Amino acid sequence: MKVLSFHPLYEGDDYRICAGRDPGPEELAAIRAADAVVLPQACRERLYRMARENCAHVFPNYDARFRYPRKPDQIRLFRDAGADHPPAETFESVAEFRTRHNGAPDDPAIGYPLVFKFAWGGEGETVFLADGPERLAELTALAEAYEETGQTGFLLQTFVPPGDRALRVAVIGATFRSYWRVGSSSAGFGSGVRGGARIDPDADPHLQARAVEEAKRFCRATGIDLAGFDFLFDPADGRPLFLEINYFFGRRGLGGAEGYYPLLLAEIESWVRRIKRIG
Repeated sequence: MKVLSFHPLYEGDDYRICAGRDPGPEELAAIRAADAVVLPQACRERLYRMARENCAHVFPNYDARFRYPRKPDQIRLFRDAGADHPPAETFESVAEFRTRHNGAPDDPAIGYPLVFKFAWGGEGETVFLADGPERLAELTALAEAYEETGQTGFLLQTFVPPGDRALRVAVIGATFRSYWRVGSSSAGFGSGVRGGARIDPDADPHLQARAVEEAKRFCRATGIDLAGFDFLFDPADGRPLFLEINYFFGRRGLGGAEGYYPLLLAEIESWVRRIKRIG
């Protein structure tokens, strides 16, 4: 069995670098000659498509990442997979928003306060709390300004009080790790590590276990095997609610690079062994 790797962490039987550029004929020939392909976490879509279309075994599985690439698309993925999430409405433009709601959300499942998320961005940088019509008008004006640069799309989501924390569940191959990111913002937008949140791997293990089970079910349904899922919990019944999927997730809660890379390497090697067994 021949394993081709594009990941700097794993050499495989054939190792190639395709960073910063799209693959060409040489990469295509190498993929076709391989039995399995290991791709980098920051894999471009063209390389991923080339690998998936020309090799039976590819890690990581980024089918969902490229089929549902933006935050509004992830809401559609949650719905398609039957995953619980805070009620949300998605919009491709401010014009669509105004046409559907005449300037304000009229869906009683959303109401105020609500969470406004742009279709792009990470670590909470493009997520805002709208506590009333004036703030929502400011955010839609900002969305119009972005549209002039070609950046479009946003969603409105029911605000779920987070209790100053959110749960991250990371899937790396067959391994699932969970930990709380505890912030200082009562609005729930300070729970990112970049925003100063602290890591707590131990609190409320029963809630962590529920979220991990939901993440496992979701991954079985979607094929996702390398991502970080963010969860809040329904205050009424404690159900884990998917917030979003991060394919480029922070590593501090996994022990930093020193903890993450050995885990990733072990999971790649385990995946290769499974492929060899099923042969």
